Amino acid sequence: MANQYDDLQASYGRCLRANGFIERFYEVFLASHPDIAPMFAKTDFRQQRLALRRGISIAISHADGMAMVRRGVDEMAQAHSRQGRTPVRPSLYAYWIDSLLAAVREKDPQATPALLERWRAAMSVTVGSFTAGY
Repeated sequence: MANQYDDLQASYGRCLRANGFIERFYEVFLASHPDIAPMFAKTDFRQQRLALRRGISIAISHADGMAMVRRGVDEMAQAHSRQGRTPVRPSLYAYWIDSLLAAVREKDPQATPALLERWRAAMSVTVGSFTAGY
């Protein structure tokens, strides 16, 4: 069954096959704003990279309206809420999206401006869920 974000799933697959995608995302993200790197000071990046791999897949599926990922989105939103274990101010999500797009642009040889805008739109759906619950 095709969904409206099959192109993003394919792009994400190309990014992961290019090696170093998640690592590159974190290089860009941690340098994108002075408040971000300190938030990761005590982070186990091996575990964090695995969580992000899963989180991006969930975010794409969530943007597509797949109910089966709702619990995962809710859990991530709670973790990053004001009362969560790793609170994230809503204003910082723009840096997350921009960093993700920069990594996609570098790692997906088929990235186009239109595809990157689709990435932005899809990730904005999940970010909207996170900020609504902040």
